[in-house]
Amino acid sequence: MDYLFTLIEHYGLSAVLLNVLVEQLGVPIPAYPTLVITGALLGRGSYSAPMLLVTAVGAALVADVAWYMAGKRFGRTVMSTLCRISLSPDSCVRQTESIYLRWGAPSLLVAKFIPGFASIGSALAGTMGTRNLTFLFFDGLGAALWAGSAIWLGSLFSTTVNDLLDVLESLGKWGALLIGIALVAFVANKWWQRDRFMKSLRMARISVDELHQMRNAGTGLAIVDVRPALAQQEGRIPGAVTVSMEEIHAFTLDVPADTEVIVYCACPNEASAARVAKLLMQKGYSRVRPLHGGIDAWIAAGHSIES
Repeated sequence: MDYLFTLIEHYGLSAVLLNVLVEQLGVPIPAYPTLVITGALLGRGSYSAPMLLVTAVGAALVADVAWYMAGKRFGRTVMSTLCRISLSPDSCVRQTESIYLRWGAPSLLVAKFIPGFASIGSALAGTMGTRNLTFLFFDGLGAALWAGSAIWLGSLFSTTVNDLLDVLESLGKWGALLIGIALVAFVANKWWQRDRFMKSLRMARISVDELHQMRNAGTGLAIVDVRPALAQQEGRIPGAVTVSMEEIHAFTLDVPADTEVIVYCACPNEASAARVAKLLMQKGYSRVRPLHGGIDAWIAAGHSIES
C-alpha cells in the first residue's frame, strides 16, 4: 500500500484533479472519499487546504461547463445520451428536471450531494437556457460546498482516516484488493439497479406516426401527459390530459377500460411514461402504451401542439 501514500502525499492535488474531473464527467469513480482522505492527510502532503479546495472546484467546473455547453448546444439530445451512459436509473433525469424546474439555478448548490444530479443538472441548466454567469456562480459555489465539506470531514476525523490507511498499508496487496473489490461492488450494484429498472420498462410502444394516424382517423383514444407541471405549460399534444407523477396514484380516466390509452413524457427511454402506463394497467385499463420518443419525437415529426 506504499503506492497509496505516495500517490496521496506527493501527487495529492493531481489525484484529486483527475478523480473529480472523471467523476463529474460521468465515470462512476467516487471522488468524495478521495477528498476526505486528502483532507485527512493535509499535514503529510505538500499541499494546503485552500490549494486542495481550489483544485477540486476547478476540476468540477471544467466538467460541469462541458456538460452545460453540451446541453446548450444539443438540448434534450444530450440528456438522452447522459441517461444511456449513466449507471443511474433513467428516473434520475425526471427527478433532476423536476427539481431544476422548481428551484432553478440555486438547485446547483446541492447538486453534487444528490446521486445522479451533478452532470445531469449541468446539462439541464444549458438546455433550459440558464445564463452563463448565473450557472458559473451557483455551480461554483455548489462545488465549493461539496468539496469543502469532504475536506473538513477529512481533517475532523484525520485520526480515524489515518488509522484506516495504516490498517490497509499493513495488509499490503490485500488492502489494495479490498479497495478494488469495494469499487467493483459499487459499480456492479449501480449496474444491477439500472438493469432491473430497464427490465421493468419493457412493454410495447406506439410511434408518433401511428398516434398521428389514429387521431386523424378519429379513433377513440385517451392521451396522458405525465411531464412536470412547468414543462406541460410549454405545450402538449392536442387533447392530452395532464397529470403529474405525484397525482398519478389517485388519477382515473373517464373512459371505458378497453380504450386505447397513450402516455407520453419528455424523458429518456420513456421511463416516466412506462411507469405510469404500468400503473394504469394495474387500475384496469387494458390497452396502454407509452409514446416512443415522447413529446420531443412528436414535435420533431412536425406535428402540432397546443397551449
